[in-house]
Amino acid sequence: MKISELLQNGKITFSCEIFPPKPGADISRMWEVVQGIAELSPDFISVTYGAGGSTSKRTVEIASAIQEQHGIPALAHLTCVSSSREDIRNQLKLMKENGLENILALRGDLPKDDSIPALTHYKYACELIEDIKSQGDFCIGAACYPEGHVECERREDDIDYLKHKVECGCDFLTTQMFFDNNVLYNFMYRILAKGIHVPVIAGIMPVINSRQIKRSCELSGTQLPQRFRRIAEKFSDDPLAMKQAGIAYATEQIIDLLSNGVEHIHLYTMNNPEIAGAIVNNLSHILR
Repeated sequence: MKISELLQNGKITFSCEIFPPKPGADISRMWEVVQGIAELSPDFISVTYGAGGSTSKRTVEIASAIQEQHGIPALAHLTCVSSSREDIRNQLKLMKENGLENILALRGDLPKDDSIPALTHYKYACELIEDIKSQGDFCIGAACYPEGHVECERREDDIDYLKHKVECGCDFLTTQMFFDNNVLYNFMYRILAKGIHVPVIAGIMPVINSRQIKRSCELSGTQLPQRFRRIAEKFSDDPLAMKQAGIAYATEQIIDLLSNGVEHIHLYTMNNPEIAGAIVNNLSHILR
């Protein structure tokens, strides 16, 4: 099933993201993660794509298994920053052969290794979206950044770029993680004013390691609100307490989003079915 159809039926959707193991790593643990996440009955599961396509085959393998073995729609990520046009054509062919029709089209992070070519064939995600659109009947998602892309100086310019992605064929948007719901509400008003009307999925990151998330926020430009900072300062030295507080914070975020009309929630699980399961359990009647 195409994710665009799920998002337009007027119901709440709940989805999860997982990431494949690095090349050469044991994949057996991955199947345990897939099983654990599938047992939560998400509306779809997204599978990330390693830097420079490093996990491309495993992305397709895992996404295909999610659909075939668990009957859950899969959203396969696809990045283009270090790919040629031929690389993308081959990857799209592989996805078609494996029954994958949903793609999250991303530029991807610029490689830190100078030996890896970047921006040779693709400079922006919109170019990838156009290529995907021309090569099959795919449902295409794209990323959006409620606090603005870290590489873009002006938020209004970032929204202009986002509108161009939608005009190129993007069917829905998934947000970068955020920890202040007012940031998302403000963003939603601004994109509507620009004429962007595709569904927006709110990406939620449960935090169980405060030091790790601070580093991630520095790289992504995501701001930690004072309320969250106080929680991290209070519980960061107690792993079990931080875990419980992180689950509670994510749960409260989702409840507030749903009560304010945001119908689509995407959980960045970090391959942790236990944490995802605790949040789903907290929301069991709300989500269903």
